[in-house]
Amino acid sequence: MSAENLWPEKRTVVLLFGGRSSEHEISCVTAAGVLRSIDRSRFDVIPVGISKRGATVLLDEEELSSYRLEAGALPEVPENGTRVLWPASTETRTLTVIEQDGQLRSLGHVDVVLPMLHGTFGEDGTVQGMLELVDLPYVGSGVLGSALCMDKHAVKTVLADAGISVAPWRMVSREQLERDPYLVDSLADGLTYPLFVKPNRAGSSVGVSRVTEPGGLGAALETAFAEDRVVLVESGVVGREVEIGVLQGREGALPRTSAVIGEIVFTGRDFYDYEAKYLGAAGIELALPAQVTDGEFHAIREAAVLAFEVTQCAGLARIDFFLTGTGPVLNEINTLPGFTPISMYPRLWEESGMGYTALITELIELALERRTR
Repeated sequence: MSAENLWPEKRTVVLLFGGRSSEHEISCVTAAGVLRSIDRSRFDVIPVGISKRGATVLLDEEELSSYRLEAGALPEVPENGTRVLWPASTETRTLTVIEQDGQLRSLGHVDVVLPMLHGTFGEDGTVQGMLELVDLPYVGSGVLGSALCMDKHAVKTVLADAGISVAPWRMVSREQLERDPYLVDSLADGLTYPLFVKPNRAGSSVGVSRVTEPGGLGAALETAFAEDRVVLVESGVVGREVEIGVLQGREGALPRTSAVIGEIVFTGRDFYDYEAKYLGAAGIELALPAQVTDGEFHAIREAAVLAFEVTQCAGLARIDFFLTGTGPVLNEINTLPGFTPISMYPRLWEESGMGYTALITELIELALERRTR
């Protein structure tokens, strides 16, 4: 039985965004795009923001809808004096708000939560665990899949064990370097320059550096350690940077992939950094669809479906690969990928015949269907 048959009436969706991570502003813009496009004939929306200090507040729809990502004017969840209270137990799915004057007001029954959170304290299983505790259905991967895919070292270990190609890497913690400062001299042993130095648990290329010679490694480590106490040092992989969208299958079927692949084309930039992704910096173009052979597409799709399943993802994921002369090398699994109307994940599905509004509906119905199975 489909979710549409089980929930024929209008459903209430909590749109959850913001958060304590360095990707707070991206999350706000993502949520604004969803709010402007969600099918209002089928869904009522309660916009709930998490401030940078972790306060859960009720936002006005008009204010959220106005959010845009522009250099020098990045939006963030305001500390507006309200506080949203989650259900007190599994016996209810009613949200309550404490108004600015201290009065309590019911926000009514909630059918599903749509997290548009990126990074730590949102994409890493923490919010998912909180929603599990109060038995609220939600879009996307569960606690394990979210936490695993957020941890670059752990997920690369699992993927490599499953036979999926990943870039060679080393993991190092700040504590290890404090105990042995000379460890930095051997971090590149067995790896190939250029190196990419990344926070272990961050996204949107925040804290990532490209290192072309040993003298640059120390500064790159400090940049990454500003985001996380654990850092990855990876070999650069020579290949085209391509991305594919994955959706959970209906009623237990295999995961679906987008019918096309997107490619990040470099025209004067070293790598796909934060400024290029979100602020329109020059030097990057997006090729959609990417020109790949049938064999290359099949190999990427097969690796993406396997990766989605072995990491216990659910709902959605954008999976990024390097397409090399010997096949695809998996770079990252994004369990809550960028989701503005111009982001790669929605564009991949639009090119595959599923528009932005329909994609939002599909994700909500997948979450409701999963809770009934």
